[in-house]
Amino acid sequence: MRVITGSARGRRLRTLEGESVRPTTDKVKESIFNIIQFDVEGSRVLDMFAGCGQLGIEALSRGARSAVFVDSARASMAVVEENLETTGFRSVSKTVLGDSLSYLDRTSEMFDIAFLDPPYKAGLMEDALERVRLHMADGGIIVCETAAEEVLPEAIEGFTSKRYKYGKIALTVYRKGV
Repeated sequence: MRVITGSARGRRLRTLEGESVRPTTDKVKESIFNIIQFDVEGSRVLDMFAGCGQLGIEALSRGARSAVFVDSARASMAVVEENLETTGFRSVSKTVLGDSLSYLDRTSEMFDIAFLDPPYKAGLMEDALERVRLHMADGGIIVCETAAEEVLPEAIEGFTSKRYKYGKIALTVYRKGV
């Protein structure tokens, strides 16, 4: 896995091995950033259920101002920290070891872009969407990655959506105030 473009282009990112880990493929990652390409520069990013942090790191590489990475797995957070050091983005990042939903309940931070990629079929997406929408700035974007058969709400309060399908993966992109 690598950073696709920007200031850290080509840098290899470490990921965890095993059945419980499902990193976003380069094809899907490239599609995400084609969809939001004009919104990344200067943005404040939230990478929930961060895994190895590749989506937040890609956003930083493309000019995002800052990123917060949240994951409950200690091993995942160690990989995120290592990847931030490798790419040189440690100083513009914050890592939070803990439950993503609890983090949203206690933070007052606002974000321009949020990436939600919880474990598939864990029943976390709807709660995450409901909570993260309260932390989105005007014009904010929430990018949700799910299994293709999982159906998300067409709209959430204050947001409209568009769905994209890539084989077994679906992206639902919510935009606030559009």
